[in-house]
Amino acid sequence: MKERDLIFNKYEGKCAYCGCELVKGWHVDHVKPVRREKKWDHEKRKFVTTGNMDHENDVIENKYPACASCNINKHSMSLEEFRKLISGFMTHLNERNTQYKIAKRYGLVTETIKQVKFYFETVNP
Repeated sequence: MKERDLIFNKYEGKCAYCGCELVKGWHVDHVKPVRREKKWDHEKRKFVTTGNMDHENDVIENKYPACASCNINKHSMSLEEFRKLISGFMTHLNERNTQYKIAKRYGLVTETIKQVKFYFETVNP
């Protein structure tokens, strides 16, 4: 079985973070971030990756299946940094999103205050 298939099956085809069903285009996330080497590209006027990385965390045990949304939002954060980011979403919506505030006033949204728990924390792989 290929490594990507093993990762997909870790949580029975579900995102390790939110638990949604994975669809085409799902990502492999490094739970503990890997460090990628970058160098300054004078033509592009920005840092670009060289293709080299710290392979210490590039092992299958550190790779989780993730939906694109979770992986893109997590970026290279630790689990606790990602948890804190998600915990702040409701505050951000209440402060800045007019549509959300209107939907809430009309009873279309019910807020729940609870600790962010990732899907992988609720199941045994």
